[in-house]
Amino acid sequence: MTVLGIARMGQPVLTQRAEDVEDVTDPSIQTLIDDMIETMWDAGGVGLAAPQVHVLKRIFVCRVPESRRHEGEEPLEGVQVLVNPVLRPVGEAIAMRPEGCLSIPGLRGWVPRYVQISYEGMDRTGQRVSGVAGGFHANVMQHEADHLDGILYPMRMPDLSLLGFEEEAERFLTAEAVAERLAR
Repeated sequence: MTVLGIARMGQPVLTQRAEDVEDVTDPSIQTLIDDMIETMWDAGGVGLAAPQVHVLKRIFVCRVPESRRHEGEEPLEGVQVLVNPVLRPVGEAIAMRPEGCLSIPGLRGWVPRYVQISYEGMDRTGQRVSGVAGGFHANVMQHEADHLDGILYPMRMPDLSLLGFEEEAERFLTAEAVAERLAR
């Protein structure tokens, strides 16, 4: 496996729509998936989409560390691979969630995301998969699916004053401070 270079905000590949994967079992796709997983682990991320490694294919990988799982959230064992994903909101509930991105290192911002989503697509073997995700898992999946459509999280932010460097965001952009700013 190879650690791939991660595209950073400003590179055109991050603002383009990715293409469907025609044959998941193609050896080049399998190698790409392995390399994406290795790259995600190496970078300390919880998700990675193919456009982030300069490949315009509709693939993302994600994981939910035990420490990030919300109460009542279904466990996600290992790394989830989703090819040609389709995500849909379950209900209308939206919550503001803090996000970072391997393509925007050092920054964090608060983004509105659906609290629960349904998803479908293929796993790395080409088998159809579907399910419902909530909490952090739903957030990561929505973030990665946005990458497949050329959307970076700041483009979803209703207020750019909710974007800051990680150290400052941890101190000043707390959930309470965000709620107060949005109430103004």
